[in-house]
Amino acid sequence: MNIYLEAFGIFFKIGAFTIGGGYAMVPLIENEIVKKRKWIAQDDFMDLLAISQSAPGILAVNISIFIGYKLKGIRGSIITALGTVLPSFIIILAIALFFHNFKDNVIVERIFKGIRPAVVALIAAPTFTMAKSARINRYNMWIPVVSALLIWLLGFSPIWIIIAAGIGGFLWGQWKRRRRN
Repeated sequence: MNIYLEAFGIFFKIGAFTIGGGYAMVPLIENEIVKKRKWIAQDDFMDLLAISQSAPGILAVNISIFIGYKLKGIRGSIITALGTVLPSFIIILAIALFFHNFKDNVIVERIFKGIRPAVVALIAAPTFTMAKSARINRYNMWIPVVSALLIWLLGFSPIWIIIAAGIGGFLWGQWKRRRRN
């Protein structure tokens, strides 16, 4: 199968069936690209993830662009970015066309309220993965905890607390890895 078509299909599938945004997509992308197909090494994926988080823009699009570029250059980055963005665009367009018909429906409201905990869980999963890969243990757990506490004290929402803990743990792991080498 053509790698362009396969990469587009992977990112289209992940973009279509992942609720929760970029952080919820990270474990799925890692599973497909790193573990199943072995297109990118685990360390390279973690580096691309760190770069994607620090680059301006949407995390899911950033990571897809960097992975596509790593695989097949500029064409690969365009294909993977389209695969990530197109499902959301189509879904939002369909919702916008029909939303006025069911916006006041009680069942729809309950469905959206029921999805919220699942989204939080999907966002928390990559945080734990990053902490595990950074070799966070009980002796160095204070780094992500302090990061999360600072974000909480500044008054940010819970999602930013999870993100700060994950990034703090990841940066700690990167620093320790470079110090060992």
